[in-house]
Amino acid sequence: MILQEKAKTRKQTGTFLIEGKREISLAIKGGYCIDTLLFYPELISEIEIIEFVKQSTNVIEINKEVFEKLAYRKSTEGVIAIAKSKSFSLSDLKLDKNPLLLIAEAPEKPGNIGALLRTADAANLDAVIIANPKGDLYNPNIIRSSVGCLFTNQIATGTTTEIITYLKERNISIYCATLQNSTSYHTQDYTTPSALVVGTEANGLSKEWRVAATQNIIIPMQGEIDSMNVSVAAAILIFEAKRQRGF
Repeated sequence: MILQEKAKTRKQTGTFLIEGKREISLAIKGGYCIDTLLFYPELISEIEIIEFVKQSTNVIEINKEVFEKLAYRKSTEGVIAIAKSKSFSLSDLKLDKNPLLLIAEAPEKPGNIGALLRTADAANLDAVIIANPKGDLYNPNIIRSSVGCLFTNQIATGTTTEIITYLKERNISIYCATLQNSTSYHTQDYTTPSALVVGTEANGLSKEWRVAATQNIIIPMQGEIDSMNVSVAAAILIFEAKRQRGF
């Protein structure tokens, strides 16, 4: 289906697909509007999707051929929703007085983005911000790899310059995970408004982030390599910050 395969189509129509009961439930909980609900009765009954039916404008029963053409993964449980997209504007974020944010610059791999969103959900972060996004966050691979956490986190996107300005205007300290001019991550105080910033494994963070940082931080490595998976690094930083905050 074009809606699955083409980011341009998703953008033009303002809609995207969600597969599976858990993911649809999380989307509804996250305030997403379900435009159309498609179900294959051989795998799921209308009674089983009654909670989704209440949220949907249209409920359509589909046959096996249509279902198999639409389903992106094998374990879709017989239900697919067409949902309306949300804005990912920085101005839409609702932050409390002492936020803890995760910022990822130009992440490319859907699996890494999904893992970052799952970690953010697990830590109940105030928001995840994607700087200079390389693709569409409604990519089905991101929805799948995030296990629906795309819908449970506050998310915004913007350019690096826009995000740095946003953070500084709100007096949010910027801690950039980078090799250059860094100090060990556990020596810093994350109990005040803080943003933890990670880059890609291949290129790290751009100079603009490193210069803007309140402090550049590093996770000490004891092996032969000098980097680790971005989602693993982010998790270490996030849960140190959460530990300091007493959670």
